[in-house]
Amino acid sequence: MEINQITINHLTEPLGYDLDNHLRVDFNLTSSVAMQNTKKRVVVKADQEIYDSDWQDYKNNFFDFAINLQPRTRYELTVSVKNANDESSKNSFFETGKMAEPFTASWIGNSNKDLQNTLLLKNFALTKPVKSARLYMTGLGVYEAYLNKEKVGNEILAPGVTAYDQLVQVQTYDVTRLLQKSSDQELLISLGDGWYKGNFGFDGGQDNIYGDRQMAIAKLHVQYDDNSTETILSDASWKTTSGKITKSAIYYGEDYDDTHVIADWEPVTILDHSKEILHDRLSLPLKVNEYLPVKEIITTPAGETVLDFGQNHAGWPEFFNRENSGTTLKLQVGEILQNGNFYRDNLREARAAFHYTSNGEQKWVRPHFTYYGYRYVKVTGNTKPLTKEDFRSAVIYSDMKTTGAIKTDNAKVNRLLANVMWSQKSNFFDVPTDCPQRDERLGWSGDADIFSSTAVLNMDAYAFFKKYARDMQIEQNNHDGMLTMYAPAMGNDSGGAAIWGDAATVIPWTVYEAYGDPAILRQNYSSMKAWVDWISQSTSTPNLWTGCFQFGDWLSLDGENPAMPTGKTDEDFIASVYYYYSSSIVSAAAKVLGHQEDAAKYAEQAKAIKQAIRAEYITNNGRLAIDTQTAYALALRFDLIPEEQKKRVVSDLVTRLGKDNNHLKTGFVGTPLICQVLSENGEHKLATQIFLNEDFPSWLYAVNLGATTIWERWNSVLPDGSMNPEGMNSLNHYSIGAIMQWVYQQVLGLHHQENGYQKVEFAPQFDYRLKHVQGHYESSYGDLQIEYQLEKDEKHTIEINLTIPFGQTVTVKLPRTNGQVQVNGVSESLPLTLTGGKYTISYQPVTSYIEYYNLAMPAKQIMADQELVEKLEPINDVFGFLKDPKNLETFGGSSLTEMNVMLPFINISDDDFAKIKEIMVQTPLASERKFLNERRTV
Repeated sequence: MEINQITINHLTEPLGYDLDNHLRVDFNLTSSVAMQNTKKRVVVKADQEIYDSDWQDYKNNFFDFAINLQPRTRYELTVSVKNANDESSKNSFFETGKMAEPFTASWIGNSNKDLQNTLLLKNFALTKPVKSARLYMTGLGVYEAYLNKEKVGNEILAPGVTAYDQLVQVQTYDVTRLLQKSSDQELLISLGDGWYKGNFGFDGGQDNIYGDRQMAIAKLHVQYDDNSTETILSDASWKTTSGKITKSAIYYGEDYDDTHVIADWEPVTILDHSKEILHDRLSLPLKVNEYLPVKEIITTPAGETVLDFGQNHAGWPEFFNRENSGTTLKLQVGEILQNGNFYRDNLREARAAFHYTSNGEQKWVRPHFTYYGYRYVKVTGNTKPLTKEDFRSAVIYSDMKTTGAIKTDNAKVNRLLANVMWSQKSNFFDVPTDCPQRDERLGWSGDADIFSSTAVLNMDAYAFFKKYARDMQIEQNNHDGMLTMYAPAMGNDSGGAAIWGDAATVIPWTVYEAYGDPAILRQNYSSMKAWVDWISQSTSTPNLWTGCFQFGDWLSLDGENPAMPTGKTDEDFIASVYYYYSSSIVSAAAKVLGHQEDAAKYAEQAKAIKQAIRAEYITNNGRLAIDTQTAYALALRFDLIPEEQKKRVVSDLVTRLGKDNNHLKTGFVGTPLICQVLSENGEHKLATQIFLNEDFPSWLYAVNLGATTIWERWNSVLPDGSMNPEGMNSLNHYSIGAIMQWVYQQVLGLHHQENGYQKVEFAPQFDYRLKHVQGHYESSYGDLQIEYQLEKDEKHTIEINLTIPFGQTVTVKLPRTNGQVQVNGVSESLPLTLTGGKYTISYQPVTSYIEYYNLAMPAKQIMADQELVEKLEPINDVFGFLKDPKNLETFGGSSLTEMNVMLPFINISDDDFAKIKEIMVQTPLASERKFLNERRTV
């Protein structure tokens, strides 16, 4: 028995975080024996023991308790487990920041408010050997600190993105090692404008959104070997001047003049800026998490030199400088080439460049106070040839562990799923942004809302979303419960729309359900209530949500007015459904937190809203008043249809999809739901067809055009490779990547879970088009690994391999069985209940997963199989008619049955149909025959 990993409030050895005097200690372990009679214990110590849980039965893998913590204190933590034969312990630690302790240091800056790169300097001496040292500091807008010319920490763009007039995060750094070099010390702080002061926002942006002067505040606390202490504070003794960054901003990029001589130091200015807004950090650090090499150096038809990193992403380019002093190297970024040439028009007003003037020193060079979204970098100004080895791209995102992944036997699907992950990395940039490249990069709440269920599967995003939930809460507090369109609001008071505003309830609840930790509900419960109450006060129709601005089904394709991106689905219907959903969430959250009166109140409210929706939009016979894909999906997803009428609504959705050629017309609202409701209601085959479509609109359309991230629009790039001329066109926008939740749940089989994946229902829905699937999800219990192969042999055997971590229980439900399966060679009855260990499950399905032709298939699919057509052509003239490419293009989307009804010149008798059907049902699809041949070869 061995404890492998300990997290504290979902963080590993957290330093200086706001822990809210409440600890959630998760751990996972491996054991060769079952968990009967297993005990667990946690002990927390500082100078003395301050908490002991005592030995308790192992019913789950966490401890959750309130604790009175002291500021600037290191706590040692030990988790122990034991059973009758074994015992294991593992140590960890956490350290508090300043908590509520007042800052005695001062905000300091330069007398010139317009400096682009304020430097602040303190020289000091330490007279005794240093035992430990902590730097507590922050800066506005963004900063880097250097001790003895070495960067403090590996964090980028600290202190992160917040509403700086309400909350400025303080970072805590362990700088013990950096003070060991000599007795003479130099602490340098370099500042940039960042989000605080730099130009930011729509339509040319705003300057000075939160302030007009760069500044910093710092406290260096040193403990000597003899346990005496010394404190260095930011105060009037510091000096200041201008640094080498001549201009920087998030959209602008950065200009860096390495020939500038840093001189003209002057005393700092003490600034009268609030210290009440200072708060121990909530944000995960922004870090360089990986590097991309140059894939190719391209000389474009226009004669440009362009670096291709092979992957769209967020970060910045770095290069090894070989240029002589005075030479300025200019880098511009873009997401795509057009006609083989560099292109950046979709970045709109964002300059997104890095200009570096060399001082002649050979060294690696990088930006400091900006970031970019790009795949391609155009280089100008160089006087020496470029080499791949001299360039690399730093991939920057919030420091989150990847927890999930899926791989199939379809390379295009694999690329799509990789694109989802890359768009999450690119946009989980302290806040969940819409895009990383253009003049936007805002914490849009609607995007985060619809993607959150996928995000928590891909990455350990608890701490990330808890911080963003605080950002949302701040904006709600400033707007009487209404949530702004994005958080932080960056000076924009607009908001109050369905889905976007419902992030106030949906995100905390989604995160709670995924991890089983109610801390995010405790933090945000008041603002969750405030959001629903704001709707109740703002609507013009009791128990419905009407009379307010709405985004509708944003970017859907079924709108009657092509100029309006809100779609055809009634906006008030969408809003009312989410009013119901948010009310239900508040009731559920109240129940979790023990607020029974609120739980009953909001449950009654949700019931009344549901009844009002049914009365307004659903007939007594179950007909939905709105005939759109999104409307049907919403009605089914949120259980608005009485059970006895659900079959009709599913049928109506299938009919609607058929009219739309089994392609999506949905936007932000409907896209994450369509495949889910189809699979949940007996139409998984159709869901898979929609998922695997390759022509516009579809997920694989972008893959076929070379996408390496998820696009904002279904057709951000047109079939000829040209950019969609619409002005709003990002090639790195995770929203429609929310389909990956369906892949995890319905394809991989992580169908349902409870208590942070303590209990999992494994119930994959198999489909002949995805015969080999493997994936995993790593919860706090450990890594649940899944792999299955359909049609493993000529007996049509299905083989499933499961690796289940200790403490997790998996219920197994499988399709097309006779109730019996082999588990590690022993016959067992379904459903199975499995605990930690490795299992091989196999069975022969009652019907195979080899797909055969049928009369309902579109004619173009039949005509694509020449071997089949040769058998069918003698039966009826329709096959000769369809051999004409023009006829096939015009009518090939219809089935033979439909053509026979619709087209007077097509005559297929009942006898002919019977002959055609007999051949079809005995003929596997061409792709299936290829699979069978390959299997026989193996």
